[in-house]
Parts: sequence; structure tokens; C-alpha cells
Amino acid sequence: MIRGTMPSRTIFLSRLLGLYCLLVAIGMMIHRQSTVETVTALLHDAPLMFIVGIMALAAGLAIVLAHNVWSGGVLPVVITVIGWLSLIKGLLFVFLTPDMEADLFLDKMHYGQLFYIYAGISLFLGVYLTYCGFVGDHLRSTKSGMMANAPSRM
Repeated sequence: MIRGTMPSRTIFLSRLLGLYCLLVAIGMMIHRQSTVETVTALLHDAPLMFIVGIMALAAGLAIVLAHNVWSGGVLPVVITVIGWLSLIKGLLFVFLTPDMEADLFLDKMHYGQLFYIYAGISLFLGVYLTYCGFVGDHLRSTKSGMMANAPSRM
């Protein structure tokens, strides 16, 4: 591996998670009221929460098993943290009762009142990961290619 290049798995996950966060955040912000209502209804529906929990658990496990990287820069660590948070969220959704989930997400985390902060975090992550996955990777490969072709100084 050329020094300064990012592993392809990190780039792929950066692009995938970045575009996902970006598109979901934009959709959430456009449809704020219906998003809050949907999340509130979902948190009170035990069978649906179990299915959502299984999906979040699978996504989190996939990221953690494929990309449990705690070094090499900010990008790989951010992707790993997202994987662990998805895994934990999936476990909470699978094992907590609907009342406990609603209490945690609606009452303690104030999802409705802090909606734009949560959507903003997703938007920021989406922009950062998408930039790193598409533009940042291109810049890194261009820079490493230029350094490989540069004459050595003695």
C-alpha cells in the first residue's frame, strides 16, 4: 500500500455512510413534522422496533466486523465509531421494551425538541464522510501520485 492512501474499504464505507447520512438528513429536514410523528409512532410499535433493531444490529455488526479500525486518521475512526453506535442502537432496539425506548429517545434525549440538532449532526457527518470518500480520496491519490513522480532530493 502506498503511504498516504486510504484502504478501499474505508473509502467505500465513507461514501456509503456519507451519502446515507446526507440524504436522510435532508429528507428529515424537509419533512420535520412527519419525521417526528413517524419516529414517535415507531417507538411505540414493538414488532416494527424489533425489525428496525435487527437491521441496525446487522448494519452495526457488518461495519464493526469489517472495519474495526482505531488508528490511521480521523476518517477510519469516525467510520468505526458509527459502526459501534449502530451496533449499540440495534441492541437497545432489540432488547428494550417500547416504553423504555420511547422514554430514552423521546423523553431523555428530547428528540422532538432537539430535532434540528440531531438532523444537523447527521448532515454534518454526511457532508464530511461524502467529501472524504469522493473528493478526499481523489486528492490523496493525486498527491501520492505527484510525490511518487517527484525527483528525489539529496
